[in-house]
Amino acid sequence: MFARHHPLAEATRAAVRAWRQDDGPALFATDPRAYSDSVTAVLMPDGHDAEAVRRICAERFNVSPAAVSGPLQGPGVSDRHMGDLNEPMILGALAAVEMALTLACVPHGKGGVAAAMETLTAS
Repeated sequence: MFARHHPLAEATRAAVRAWRQDDGPALFATDPRAYSDSVTAVLMPDGHDAEAVRRICAERFNVSPAAVSGPLQGPGVSDRHMGDLNEPMILGALAAVEMALTLACVPHGKGGVAAAMETLTAS
């Protein structure tokens, strides 16, 4: 089970790293030793609310990134990559988030889904 979810987590983190360009969303965990293979917490850039991205994902693409509670509530979103998932499913979710970032006018680098695909085909 753990071996199956690690590549999905790595692909998700690769997508977020690509989006980080142009002052886009960033990985919350800055130390790779703190990475989780079950969920990736993502911080939106200052002045951008993650709720708008989640709402667009749900309404336009029928994808529901998780809300974050506690101190990350508002600027944070999480992408779960544990459970009944496979490569095409995680790529679809990442594509929905990437499109939602554009529609919500959140600055971000392009190519997150391509970075995720490259990670998955390399593993």
